[in-house]
Amino acid sequence: MLDDTFHVYDTTLRDGAQQEGLNLSVADKLVIARQLDELGVGFIEGGWPGAIPKDTEFFRRAITELDLKHAQLAAFGNNRRGVRSLYTGGIAAILGLDEAALKDVCAEAAQGIGRTKSK
Repeated sequence: MLDDTFHVYDTTLRDGAQQEGLNLSVADKLVIARQLDELGVGFIEGGWPGAIPKDTEFFRRAITELDLKHAQLAAFGNNRRGVRSLYTGGIAAILGLDEAALKDVCAEAAQGIGRTKSK
């Protein structure tokens, strides 16, 4: 069950980066992610890894270059297709997971937010 905690889901690194004339580098996105974390943002959508090479590079570098205290990184993707979409979309490759391990991670995450059905 969800508690009453309020979390901000920030899409600056994806939606905000689509503004006409704006071209964020991977380094820019890392700086912005650090600043959002310092503000206490709960979730930072870092882009669409696997579909956009710059976003893939951001997630690869974020693993070693970001030390987030508050935020969790989230990835945009075609989630209508579920785990298979995440696997083919490149998230599994970034995390170093095979498809079975990714299914386990997704099931655990869904259970953590109260979305799984009891058997």
